[in-house]
Amino acid sequence: MLSQKAKYGLRALVELARASGASGESEGVAQLSAGELAARAGAPRKFLEAILLELSRNQVVVSRRGKFGGYTLARPASSISFAEIIRIIDGPLALAPCVSPRLGFRKCADCASLEACTLREALLKARDATADVLEAYSLAEAARSGAALDMGLAPTRS
Repeated sequence: MLSQKAKYGLRALVELARASGASGESEGVAQLSAGELAARAGAPRKFLEAILLELSRNQVVVSRRGKFGGYTLARPASSISFAEIIRIIDGPLALAPCVSPRLGFRKCADCASLEACTLREALLKARDATADVLEAYSLAEAARSGAALDMGLAPTRS
């Protein structure tokens, strides 16, 4: 399941992509403050700042300090996939370690062996399908299509 932390991070990055013009013909560099991003993403500012720090350490965003500081995307929005962001924030996409390349396909604690696991084949297919979709879906695509709203990532107004 996608964590709230990952949802906030994705929302903020889609907003940065929109501000950078990733939804249009030419992509520029736009800078937004943590406060602006928090408001646009519907996220608590301090929590979002921690997420942005993690994304900065992984070269997804660049932060600039000071009165006129803020955040920009470190690379074009078209080169940043949803899968990359989810892996940075939540870890592997796989539902179990036995189907995760990032975890070395190690057997689950309650399985006798990888070969004897009755769930592994289905979990592997689920991981592959999930990875295929999320690897192919970029921030630029989300910015163009308004997918943050369509995917339930946008904050709800009640």
